[in-house]
Amino acid sequence: MKQADLFMAFFRVGMLGYGGGPSSIPLVQKEVVSRYKWMDSEEFGDVLALANALPGPIATKLAGYIGYRIAGYTGMLNAVLATIVPTIILMILLLTGLNAFKDQPWVQGAASAVVPVVAVMLLTMTWDFIKKSLGSTLGNVWTIMLLVGSFVLLEALGVHPAIIIFALLLGALLKRDKKEGGTP
Repeated sequence: MKQADLFMAFFRVGMLGYGGGPSSIPLVQKEVVSRYKWMDSEEFGDVLALANALPGPIATKLAGYIGYRIAGYTGMLNAVLATIVPTIILMILLLTGLNAFKDQPWVQGAASAVVPVVAVMLLTMTWDFIKKSLGSTLGNVWTIMLLVGSFVLLEALGVHPAIIIFALLLGALLKRDKKEGGTP
C-alpha cells in the first residue's frame, strides 16, 4: 500500500505542478504533511532547506528523499518515476498543442494567468513557515532578523540561496547550547 500511496502522491504532484519546482513544493507539502502524514511541517521544512541547497530539480530531489525514507530504494525509484513521467508526457502533449496555437490570445492569456496563481501558492507556504518560525524556539526577534537579512542578501545583493542556507546550517552546528558547560 505504501508504494501505491507514494506513486499517487508524487504522480499528483507531477501532474499538477505546472510551472516547475516552485509550484510543486506546496503540492509535495500537502501530500507528505497533510494527506499522508509521512512527516510534520518542521521536518518538511528541514528537508526542503537541504534540498534547495543541492543542485538539480527540487521536485525530483524531494521525491527521491521522501520515497527513500518511506519505502527504501524501491520507494525512491517509485516516487521519482511518478514525479517525472507525467512531466515528460505533458511536455510532449502541451508543447505540441501550445506550439500549434501559440499566437492565439487565449493561449497567451492562459500562460500569463498561471504566474499569479503560483505566486499565491508560494506566498501561502511562506506565510505558514513564518508563522511556525515566530512560534518556535527561534523567537520573534531572530525570526524577523533572519527574514530581513535573508531578503536583503537574496534580493539586494544577489547572494545564492544555497550559500545562505549553508551559512545558517553551519551557524546552527557551531552554535553553543546555553545549557552547555552548566548544571542542568
